[in-house]
Amino acid sequence: MKNSTKLEIGFFQKYLTVWVALCMIAGVFIGKFIPSIPTFFSQFEYANVSIPTAILIWVMIYPMMMKVNFESVKNVGKNPKGLYVTWVVNWLIKPFTMFAIASFFFYVVFKGLIPAELGKEYLAGAVLLGAAPCTAMVFVWSQLTKGNPAYTVVQVATNDLIILVAFVPIVKFLLGVSKVSVPWDTLVISVVLFVVVPLTAGVLTRMHISKKKGIEYFEKQFLPKFDNATIVGLLLMLILLFSFQGEVILNSPLHILLIAVPLTIQTFLIFFIAYIAARVLKLPHDIAAPAGMIGASNFFELAVAVAIALFGMDSPAALATVVGVLTEVPIMLILVKIANNTTSWFQKSSMEKIK
Repeated sequence: MKNSTKLEIGFFQKYLTVWVALCMIAGVFIGKFIPSIPTFFSQFEYANVSIPTAILIWVMIYPMMMKVNFESVKNVGKNPKGLYVTWVVNWLIKPFTMFAIASFFFYVVFKGLIPAELGKEYLAGAVLLGAAPCTAMVFVWSQLTKGNPAYTVVQVATNDLIILVAFVPIVKFLLGVSKVSVPWDTLVISVVLFVVVPLTAGVLTRMHISKKKGIEYFEKQFLPKFDNATIVGLLLMLILLFSFQGEVILNSPLHILLIAVPLTIQTFLIFFIAYIAARVLKLPHDIAAPAGMIGASNFFELAVAVAIALFGMDSPAALATVVGVLTEVPIMLILVKIANNTTSWFQKSSMEKIK
């Protein structure tokens, strides 16, 4: 039944770039003409973390964490090649290519347009995006490319587990290389707040509801109630974020486009590295496509959250992560089209299904 159902991207997700653009305009307007609003919200902080932002990020992350079924991890050995592609690309290639590409553009190509100090913070934002592979929207991209849903869950679940141990040291190392000082405790606290806690809450909720009313009720009736929560939380947070970024954007609108250039190149590069690797390994298309999508897209909720916690809501680093949100959806839809037009490169379906 599931395979015969036509799966489509939701209304909010489909036009996410439009909503982000509108939020940017609304946020800039508020910051410019009603500065008392961001001033008011800036009062609520604890350990350099904005409480209003933390609440909105929870609204974003908690629903998607409930979708991750960690029981699937025990079946990881049934068809491991696709997982190897995901792990290698996401953790041994992607963060470092992001650092290299962003450094090249911010320090060399755009040297005359972006001051060195500003370029350093934009690089920090890019690194945060590169070190946070997608965990939520990848379910949408997988559906649109007719990916194997069970295998995608395993890819996402193992990715989340790796994030817990790899995100902090990779970010610390790359930001250290780029001479951006980041305290370990702030970075660790950010990951705990924005990954460990909501992930634990999501898993416990899934277990409790499934045990009480059954897995079918949980997936068909309970989860759909939260369908738009992630996007609504994201959009509200972006309005707040852009209200702090108003002056930066109005003073340097060109920088939005300049930041988007390395992020776009990185997205296409990582997709094709994973996608071509999957073809070389003779993986079926319904495993290859999600593997490419996970690497190409970012866990931008985490990247934005950590950028705000580390550098502040009005920082250039936070702006760079928000540009990642702005560019991701249209680029990913292009990659979905590419994947759907190249199914003949691969076997038609998985030889081994994970159940």
